[in-house]
Amino acid sequence: MRLPALARTTHKWLGLIIAIQAVFWTVSGLYMAAVHIDIIHGDRLVRPAPAPAIALAGLVEPGHLAHFAPGLKSARLETQLGRPVYVVDAASGKALFDAKTGQRLSPLDEAGARARAKALFAERGEIVGADLLTNNPPTEIQTRPLPLWRVEFEGAWRPTFYISPFTGELVARRHDLWRTYDFLWMFHIMDYENRSDVNNVLIRIATWMAFAGSLTGAWLLLYSFRRRRRPRKPA
Repeated sequence: MRLPALARTTHKWLGLIIAIQAVFWTVSGLYMAAVHIDIIHGDRLVRPAPAPAIALAGLVEPGHLAHFAPGLKSARLETQLGRPVYVVDAASGKALFDAKTGQRLSPLDEAGARARAKALFAERGEIVGADLLTNNPPTEIQTRPLPLWRVEFEGAWRPTFYISPFTGELVARRHDLWRTYDFLWMFHIMDYENRSDVNNVLIRIATWMAFAGSLTGAWLLLYSFRRRRRPRKPA
């Protein structure tokens, strides 16, 4: 096969493969540009956390919690469900304590997880379900450590909160617009397993294929200019 024919065939197939991926890049890029990133993050779903002044009188000393949480590293005082609590980080893990009585509040049961999620939810929808996830996490929280309470609300886009049973903290918030974004992001970066590696093997192959296609296209362009027309023979 002559070099021009080989370059033309290579350019055609490289262009076809890259064009297919370019469609995915274009569609996913349009969605990412059309839907504001703050909407994707679900900021509007979370009620702004008030920061009321906490009276220290009558509260348990943080050092006292070392008896209940061996290897105490830190204790953060905050308000949850209208009462002061300590979020404790110890050698055995994180835990939640009532700041007035020193009573351990974690792990949260279903009622506690529902109450905590409802207090954080900024919309009017009611809770339609709550599940404690202990293994096989869904793709949307595959990087978060389990266990987690999944609390789903009614309303548009199926808003879902993931609550830590140990601290009562909101670990993640998800909804259908986020799930669509995550699905398209998978095609955009060509990471079909974890959806997080922007420098994976497939995207590097696509980059080099696009570069090779540019080279063959440039060579064919130069060849078309250099080729001379043959004079026609007289009839």
